[in-house]
Amino acid sequence: MIPFTDEELLPAVANVIEKVRPSIKLDGGDIQLVDIKDGRVYVQLQGACVGCASSGTTLKYGVERQMRTLIHPEIVVINVPAGWEDKLDQLN
Repeated sequence: MIPFTDEELLPAVANVIEKVRPSIKLDGGDIQLVDIKDGRVYVQLQGACVGCASSGTTLKYGVERQMRTLIHPEIVVINVPAGWEDKLDQLN
């Protein structure tokens, strides 16, 4: 169990996203924080990341690994497909 509220996680999560953003942009992509719910971080990969075969690897071994290392080892990062921003409860 993550010992932080979603509100407490927000600045740390936003900081990690800003740290990984430059490397994602190098490949023509981008990343945006959508929401944090119950310790689950919902992001949206954009640009060249949409439909890229490596986007899952970027998400799990780039973004999620950084958050688990720098914030808490149980953080889960979930990609939100375009149009699903209001259906986060259906993503796992």
